Amino acid sequence: MATAVIDNTAESRFELSVEGETAYADYHVIGDTLYIDYVYAPDALRGTGAAGKLMQGLVDTVSDRPQKIVPICGYAAAWLKRHRL
Repeated sequence: MATAVIDNTAESRFELSVEGETAYADYHVIGDTLYIDYVYAPDALRGTGAAGKLMQGLVDTVSDRPQKIVPICGYAAAWLKRHRL
């Protein structure tokens, strides 16, 4: 079972734990912009939709903040293009 996406500010990454495995999105912040540097899902989670759930949780969390999201990672850029207004 998946847990909620958390913002691990100490590690500068959003995390989603599923059955003992963790998918994450590394980020850095400059001013009011959150840059998504890298999205990772371990082999056990690939093809399960975990990375997409991680991205949705990230977007939901950041939508409550006065920040914009800029993807550096190709996966994040493609996901945002498919899912964002």
